[in-house]
Amino acid sequence: MLAAKKALRDYSDWFGPYPYSTLSIVIPPAVGNGAGGMEYPTLVTGWSADQTTEGHGLERVIVHEIGHQFWYAMVASNEFEEAWLDEGFTSFAEDMVMQQEYDIRPNIPIQASYITSPEALNRYAWQYGSHGKYAENVYMRAKLVLLGIEKQIGGQDMIRVLKAYFTQWKFKHPNTLDFEQTLERVTKKSWKPYFDQFVYNASMEDFAVSSIHVQRVNQKGTTEYKSEVVIVKNGGSYGNVPIYFHFADGTNKQSVWNPTNNRVKYEFVYSSPIDWTVIDPDYSQVLENKHINNFMRTSIDVPTELRWNIGASKVIEMITRWLAW
Repeated sequence: MLAAKKALRDYSDWFGPYPYSTLSIVIPPAVGNGAGGMEYPTLVTGWSADQTTEGHGLERVIVHEIGHQFWYAMVASNEFEEAWLDEGFTSFAEDMVMQQEYDIRPNIPIQASYITSPEALNRYAWQYGSHGKYAENVYMRAKLVLLGIEKQIGGQDMIRVLKAYFTQWKFKHPNTLDFEQTLERVTKKSWKPYFDQFVYNASMEDFAVSSIHVQRVNQKGTTEYKSEVVIVKNGGSYGNVPIYFHFADGTNKQSVWNPTNNRVKYEFVYSSPIDWTVIDPDYSQVLENKHINNFMRTSIDVPTELRWNIGASKVIEMITRWLAW
């Protein structure tokens, strides 16, 4: 299968060579999908597929399961005690292959919004309490934590980190601390604040426009506007956060906030009032899972507000009916 060849080639180039002379791929029949999507040393299973199957779902499963040959079978992390070192790394590597070989990129903001029950990553699998919480954290949230690292050091250095980790620890059963130390050795910096928030604890990012206040002022006989915008941090953070301010005359201003504190206030005295403010419109903060509070308009006219309220109530009603059905 072409997807298997591509995955083996890419993983071997990025992390280290596949050392075996064989790899068996089993595609179960439609009635046997309970055996699909599984990994064993030198053997993986995909999903059933036929000529009506659309998209690249089968390729993705094969790419993912072959990724386990590296992080589960060779690096040999303890999937019962620190599952993120297998499933999270494999999910991250899977996205790398799907992007390079099929030009399929994950919708990270949507995927981050799936994280509704974040928990620490370095915990026993049975401590998550349910399959949903387990999958949400050791697959999706773990992948986002690795992506957050890549956002800070760049794609090529991320491959250097993963290759160094794979080379040092294959067949040696590493743990989370081993990966953290490898990351620090390769990047020559401490990652303790990042790991303390997002690996050893259950933090996600959550930035919000808390308030916008505009006041008309007189400056030497000229009418101007004093605009005050308060931005708050309700979760963890890493790196700089871009913030955009749009004024009523069409002017745009940009600032970058390094959120060492939980709150910052911006003040502008300008000939036009602030019209709206948005935090991180390009979704550079991959661990933010609540984007609904990233935007605020200074004011809204009554008819528009009424339409928004009615529209929102209809959407909620529709979703409720759908869930009930």
